[in-house]
Amino acid sequence: MPDPVLLICLILLGFLYWYQAQHIKELALKATRTHCLAMGVQMLDDYIAADGLSLIRDSTGTLCLQRRFAFEFASTGEKRYNGKITMLGQRVSTIVMEPYRIV
Repeated sequence: MPDPVLLICLILLGFLYWYQAQHIKELALKATRTHCLAMGVQMLDDYIAADGLSLIRDSTGTLCLQRRFAFEFASTGEKRYNGKITMLGQRVSTIVMEPYRIV
């Protein structure tokens, strides 16, 4: 039987990871909204979906969690296009959008 203190620590660590992940998802959503507005397209469903998680080194050589999210947008309202945003820690690394029709 696991030690109750160890079990509580594991539950606490799981909660802290989830809380941090939600904060980063909110930052990614805000950055995606801003980018779509700047590009003159409409972000659809006001939603981003987790698309991947990996451990990589940033430009300074520090290990960071890289989170990838997918989103959809429209330029003319007729067709949906896909986009991806990559977060390195708490900062935006890249935002990539499929080629889309300009009105």
